[in-house]
Amino acid sequence: MATPQDVLPAPSDLDHPGPAPAPEARIVARRKPAQWAAAAIAVLLAAMAVNSVIRNRAFQWDVVADWFTARSVLDGLALTLWLTAVTLALGFVFGTVLATMRLSANPVLRTLSWGYVWVFRSTPPLVQLLFFFNIGALYPTLGLGIPFGPEFVTVRTVDLIGPTLTAVIGLTLLETAYAAEVIRGGILSVDRGQLEAAAALGLGRWRVLRRIVVPQAMRAIVPTAGNMLIGALKGTSIVSVLAVSDLLYSVQLVYLQSYRVIPMLMVATLWYLVVTTVLSVGQYYVERHFAKGATRDGLPPTPLQRARAAYRRAVRA
Repeated sequence: MATPQDVLPAPSDLDHPGPAPAPEARIVARRKPAQWAAAAIAVLLAAMAVNSVIRNRAFQWDVVADWFTARSVLDGLALTLWLTAVTLALGFVFGTVLATMRLSANPVLRTLSWGYVWVFRSTPPLVQLLFFFNIGALYPTLGLGIPFGPEFVTVRTVDLIGPTLTAVIGLTLLETAYAAEVIRGGILSVDRGQLEAAAALGLGRWRVLRRIVVPQAMRAIVPTAGNMLIGALKGTSIVSVLAVSDLLYSVQLVYLQSYRVIPMLMVATLWYLVVTTVLSVGQYYVERHFAKGATRDGLPPTPLQRARAAYRRAVRA
């Protein structure tokens, strides 16, 4: 039979317990004084720049406010947006054809596509516009008829191609060269193994293009295409040399008469900033749309979604 001495621990064990566990080490965030100093200097310089712009009377902000929504400025802005949309849309249509030619197995088509891209990417846009504006010196008339035979319709080039049409032609041909390379790069970014797997499954070419190639190629195309869109918007200002009434030419007409150069240039600058910001936001959401399924963890919330979540938490609290 067990005695109480057999059940209870020995007195020595009670008087001398084991060592106490060491307290957990407190995690201290790493101090980064250099980063904080750099951030403070950057904020200070930015504040100084904003203060100098706002308080500088030479900008004549009252004149900027008066002309910002003027009818002539808005008409020039509308023409700028129209030129951007038309030239970029046509550029991507023709650029798709050129990219297809460049990727074809036909050496003649590949050479022609490469030559077109080489010529239009190698010459300045202003030279191209001036060349097309003076195309009447090379071809005074354009006719429709039988080759090496009589012409049924003849039109003077000067009467057919005006400044606006010249701008559309010149900018479209330029954007076509860049769009062809963007589309070609996007198609080449698709893994060839997926195309081989689709062919092994017996999928048709159109279904492979629509379901496999285009969604993945757009992930590489959209960011560069967004930069092209913003570049095309700003590039339309070059048509002012042809007396096309775009945004820049509209403000130029005003300051040539009133000698208010700085405030009118600020009007154009602010409008370019506004439109570019809107396009950048649109590009961000288009990129998110085509990036679905690209990562395992999903996409991070947008600023709007984070704001809604913060508002809901505040309401619940």
